[in-house]
Amino acid sequence: MDTLFAGKLFKVVRKYVTGRSGEQLERHVILHPGAVAIIPVLDDGSIVLLKQYRVAADRYLIELPAGTIDDGEEPRETARRELVEETGYAPTSLTELTAFFSSPGILREKMHLFLATDLVAGPTDLEDGEEIERFTVPLEQTIEMIYNGKITDGKTILGLLWYWNSKRLECEHPGP
Repeated sequence: MDTLFAGKLFKVVRKYVTGRSGEQLERHVILHPGAVAIIPVLDDGSIVLLKQYRVAADRYLIELPAGTIDDGEEPRETARRELVEETGYAPTSLTELTAFFSSPGILREKMHLFLATDLVAGPTDLEDGEEIERFTVPLEQTIEMIYNGKITDGKTILGLLWYWNSKRLECEHPGP
């Protein structure tokens, strides 16, 4: 494995794999330390979302709070830290729902999805260069925003649909 580029958040490497023909095939992979996305749910059931400028997309996107796992940090710690930094809300309850690969064809980034509830409001602590506007939306409206194209971020779509479906299943199959 040869490193072609090493940056602050990721590196690009060249790997070789053996094809069905037995031939060595060159592949490029982006190595990333992993990330988290958080579904912050307020006491009234509404969801805290962010409008954030994304350089790669060259526009503002509506997203769930999220961030990269720092070296030596556990995903739960990252989720708590990022939620406070980006929204000002500290979670009393933080539950990991699932983990997934965001783009496994080229990227080795495993994203951990958390549900944050019993939130305590406080100040944000945005990093230099972060342009973030926080707002809240009822859960049903977030689903409409996905289907009408206002939410186009993959982790946000997955997270909101996951949470919405889990709430729907709770109603259909209530516990004892």
